[in-house]
Amino acid sequence: MAYDAGWREGKQLFKDGGKGAGVREVVWGGCVRRSLTAEPRNVVEKDRGAWVLGCKEAVGTGTDRHPPGKPVTHRAPDPDLLARFRTWAGANGAKQVALHIGQVVLVRLGDRDYDVEIATTYTDKSPKFDVKRLAAVFAAWWDGDDGDNATAWNLIVTAENGKRLSTRSL
Repeated sequence: MAYDAGWREGKQLFKDGGKGAGVREVVWGGCVRRSLTAEPRNVVEKDRGAWVLGCKEAVGTGTDRHPPGKPVTHRAPDPDLLARFRTWAGANGAKQVALHIGQVVLVRLGDRDYDVEIATTYTDKSPKFDVKRLAAVFAAWWDGDDGDNATAWNLIVTAENGKRLSTRSL
């Protein structure tokens, strides 16, 4: 269902923007970024990677559908990434900010795209300033060099209960 929703969005984008839409959505991460706000949320969040795949295929070719046979999205904690961030934060005056992160999760949305999600001690009642500051500090640490095999597009900050508090481009 997520693939189909992404496919429909991609078809509309291709119809409205032609080949230029393909470049924006596939090469420059538009489909990945759109997946964060795509509707219906309950469908997209079940497999955001499948939504991205559908969007990319539809806007990139506008023709053939290749729905995945299994879930596309893979989530994996990365304790080493968290440790490296905390070390950097401690050396750069952001130790207190870093203490609010409980876990860093890489959310793979296919072969080449992924988001970084940080699970925090914040709640939906925490001051927005604190959440935005944490995102800004993490993004400043993130070097942007994603390597040869993949691209990190977004930083997602979540509350203790998993609710999304903030997103930021990487």
